[in-house]
Order: sequence, then structure tokens, then C-alpha cells
Amino acid sequence: MKQYDYIICGAGAAGLSLLMHLMQNKAFDDKTILVIDKAIKNSNDRTWCFWEQQPGIFEPIVHHSWQQAHFYSAYYSGLIHLQPYTYKMIRGIDFYNYVLNEASARSNISFITGNVQALANEVNNARVLVDGESYTANYLFNSIILNKPPIPANKYFLLQHFKGWLIETADPVFKDAHATLMDFRVSQHNGTTFVYVLPLSPNKALVEYTLFTGNTLGMQVYDTALKDYIAQYLSIADYRVVEEEYGIIPMTNINFPRNEGRIINIGTAGGQTKASSGYTFNFIQKHIRSIVQLLLYNQYPLAEDSFFDRRFKLYDSTLLNILHNKKLGGDRIFADLFKKNEPGRVLRFLDNESSLKDEINIMGSLPSQVFMKAALQEIFR
Repeated sequence: MKQYDYIICGAGAAGLSLLMHLMQNKAFDDKTILVIDKAIKNSNDRTWCFWEQQPGIFEPIVHHSWQQAHFYSAYYSGLIHLQPYTYKMIRGIDFYNYVLNEASARSNISFITGNVQALANEVNNARVLVDGESYTANYLFNSIILNKPPIPANKYFLLQHFKGWLIETADPVFKDAHATLMDFRVSQHNGTTFVYVLPLSPNKALVEYTLFTGNTLGMQVYDTALKDYIAQYLSIADYRVVEEEYGIIPMTNINFPRNEGRIINIGTAGGQTKASSGYTFNFIQKHIRSIVQLLLYNQYPLAEDSFFDRRFKLYDSTLLNILHNKKLGGDRIFADLFKKNEPGRVLRFLDNESSLKDEINIMGSLPSQVFMKAALQEIFR
């Protein structure tokens, strides 16, 4: 049985981000690394969108970016100027190819495909069982949720679920300098529902139908909603669907365990999905950078939130309380955020990087009676 320095379980956003960060630091060139996933990553199965002020580690594969974005709702509509932030899109296939091509030239990195059946700690190692075969490492970084955690009575578990079509039109109909960040003009019957539109060229765009609800929908429902939106709000009749994507992201204030001995959880499995919005990609990068920094100094690679930073968990739980109990619609909440605050403040807040001054202004822009009552309920649970 071969012993590795690090094993990475899951070759998605978190696992391959960790691998890329390790590869870009020469201090890890002599570390043996095994990456495990259930399948070879060779399809464009998802898209990641995020905003940042400075170019990050994956800047070379940013497929498109925008500094202006539309927001639409019954309560407020406007063109939002995102500077100093840039809203960016990375395609899954570009991400996979970028990391895997870099790894293919390195003799210290190995890949296997198979089903991860169990993780366990030993005295000085972590062990993973893959299709009946065991592998061990000094540290095991896991992004696979093997079992859905139980939902305590005082916690919330919503789903962000979405289906997107990459469409190509016969005529040049899109302004590719302008994205649509959120369009809440669609029916809110099922709960918080919006569409975002990411134009990639004058005749190509990703149109994504997204919901924050307790249950997913039948595939035909997503398809019908996309067809209706494209016809009614984009006024497009002649187009073809080039690619499709579908995904589900948990929006929950359940505490996902960050670690167990030499098993370190990353990505959604390690609590890096923001509970109130589903945003994950940027949180993964911040978490990974902290882990790599600890490894550099031969420290236990558990990146904990500071006491001060834990305030964002209260904000997230407050919003989940409101959405779960249908006290206020998500369309109204996000409309107030963007109508009454400068965009940079909202984006800092959604990235958990806001100041107390920012947060006081944010709270002052939202319906105080609803939010204060929900916040007090979460504090005293």
C-alpha cells in the first residue's frame, strides 16, 4: 500500500483548487499527492461565477467578465456599476483542463477514478477506501459529502437549484458588456426565483433559471420557465440550445464538520458555501489559501473563522429564517440591498468582507421589524 503526503477526495472546484494552489508553490514539489474522483473530468458540466477586485489564480481561464450588470424586480430595477469589482465567469471544462494539464507534467501527482466508500483516521494517517482498495496519507482533504448531515429542529436547509441553457441566436441581440445579475420579474410562486443572463458575445449567452426553495422541480418545469423567459423578457424567438447545465447547492446553517483528525473537509463539505446565497467559488479560494499557508509552516491545516468573523453566520441564519418562514420574499430583500446601497458595499457584504460600518448601513436598508425579530430568534435559539 502506497503512502502519500496528501490525498484529495473529489476533483471538483475545491479539490482541484487545492491542487492548483499546491502546484503553484515550489515548496510542495516534493510532496506526493493522490487525487480521487468518481469520473474523469472531461465535460463542461458547470459554470462558476464570482466577483473580485484583483486577478486571482484562475485569471488565465476567465471566459468572460463584466463590470456592469442589470438588476430587475417589481421593487427596483437598474444598471449596477460593479467597479472596483469585476464579475467573472469560468467554464467547468476550462477549469478542469487548466488544472489537469498542469498536473499531467508532474511525477509527484497521481489520479485514480472510483467510488469513495469510507474515510477513517489512523494513529498518524488518514485512510480512504475506494472500491475496496485502501490508500493512506498524512492528510486527506475531502470535498465529498458521503452522508447528508441531520437537520436539527433549530436549523434551516434550503436548496439553490438551477438549470441553465447556453443559447446561440441567429441575430446579434446581446450586449456582451452587460450581464443580468438577478431578474426577479419571473413568477415567485415557488419561492425566491430569479434568472441571470451572461452574454458571451452578441449572439451567445448563458441563461440560468434559479430558485431558493425547499424542493427541486421537474426538469420540464425548468425548461418551460427558460423558454418563457427567453421569449418574454429577451424577446428572442430564433435560437438554439448549445449546452445545458443543472445543479443543486445547499443553503443551510447546519454546521458541516471542518475536520476529523487528519481528515480536513473542503468546499461545501467543509462549510464553504455561503448559507444565505449559495456562493461558493470565492469562499473556496480563501479557505484553500489559508490551508496552504498552514501547510507551509508545518502546522495543522485547519483554517478556523475568527470570533469576529462568525457574525456572518448570524446574518446568514437571519436571512434563512426569513426565507424559510416566508416572512419576506427574496426579490424584495435583494431589491432593497441594491437600491439603497452602493454596489461595492453589497458585494463586500455577500463576500463576508464588509466592515461594521458597511453592515450598519446594510441593516438600515432592510425592513427593520422583520430582520430584527428574525435576528433575535436566531440569537436566542
